[in-house]
Amino acid sequence: MVNYMTEIATKTTILAAQEEEGLFNRIFGLDFQLGVDVIILALAVFCLFLLMSYLVFNPARELMKKRQEKIQDTMDNAQKEKQDAVAFKAEYEGKLKTAENEVEEILSEGRKKAVKRENEILEQAGLEAKRITERAQKEAELEKNKMQDEFKKEMVSVAAAMAGRFISEGIDEKKQAELVDEALNEMGDETWRK
Repeated sequence: MVNYMTEIATKTTILAAQEEEGLFNRIFGLDFQLGVDVIILALAVFCLFLLMSYLVFNPARELMKKRQEKIQDTMDNAQKEKQDAVAFKAEYEGKLKTAENEVEEILSEGRKKAVKRENEILEQAGLEAKRITERAQKEAELEKNKMQDEFKKEMVSVAAAMAGRFISEGIDEKKQAELVDEALNEMGDETWRK
């Protein structure tokens, strides 16, 4: 084991001496080994990139592609729904205008019917008023005739009473004329004219 240790120490001293002579006098040492290491490192990075591209980047690209398609579908659906909403609004406004026209027609028809009914009611009221007026005139005429009949009866009774007085008193013509004038004054001149 001592041999082994001495051998290691000798090799270490040789390496240290070589390093002092060749490697430490340059700031950056380019040698063949460094070139090989750089090429191996570049190949390793490229292989790692291909592996990452296959394992990570492609699924990420697929995810992004699906996300873009989903967003595009959502935008297309939103645009379609907006067009549908505009069409529905136009249809709604058309129906609303139609309904307003129908309401106006119904109201107009109702007004016409109301005016017609009003005219019918006024005509009926006019006929009823005419009938009532005619009936009142007939009743007034009947009342007038009744009053005339009563007056005639009264006149007859007055005349009978006067005749009774003439007969009982034996009145002369002068007295008889006075009594007639007195009776006429009590009854009034208008009575005889009717």
